[in-house]
Amino acid sequence: MAVFSRAQKLGAEALGSFFLFVTVVGSGIMAENLADGNVAIALLGNTLATGAILFVLIAILAPISGAHFNPAVTFVMLLRKELSLSDGLFFVAMQLFGGLIGVWAAHIMFELPVFQLSEKSRTGGGQWLGELIATFGLLFTILGAVRFRPDWVAPAVGLYISAGYLFTSSTSFANPAITVGRSFSNSFAGIAPADVIGFVAAQFAGAALAWMVTRWLFAPPPATQN
Repeated sequence: MAVFSRAQKLGAEALGSFFLFVTVVGSGIMAENLADGNVAIALLGNTLATGAILFVLIAILAPISGAHFNPAVTFVMLLRKELSLSDGLFFVAMQLFGGLIGVWAAHIMFELPVFQLSEKSRTGGGQWLGELIATFGLLFTILGAVRFRPDWVAPAVGLYISAGYLFTSSTSFANPAITVGRSFSNSFAGIAPADVIGFVAAQFAGAALAWMVTRWLFAPPPATQN
């Protein structure tokens, strides 16, 4: 198995986060422009693009960095001792850096002001619960696929997030970095900066809960004795 350098891993996290964020924000802008006020159609367009890009990015970049693009995923890999603390901190920094560049690139492509703050309110117990469930499900999906169907990680994550957009009250951000990034876009995908902390807290809670549940559920069965 090839061993990639730290620089290569960080580059993969930054580039993957760039394309994930530019897709989430850019497809939201495009979908809203084309939907002519139909929010359901706009959400569907945003959903399909996000699920598709996750499939592609994980398939290509997972062999290099693990294709986290998400501090909640990095957090769980730290809990599983699959990543050092220093690498984890660098991963999160690159996720935020690459992601913010992606947000601003989407604005430039659609000839919008580059630097924005969202005015879209997303708050309340229902949405926080939605984010907890969304992030729990995402980590459950990742860890389950890694444990039992490693070749299916990319399609499983893409399909899960596509479903999560439509079954959660929060439209399944499930990612602290992208929550921060979306607060810098006053577009379809945005979230007001004041509402970020509630989402991020729920996301990390969901990730920690998924780690605890999967430690028990996915543990190898005890060896049978003759």
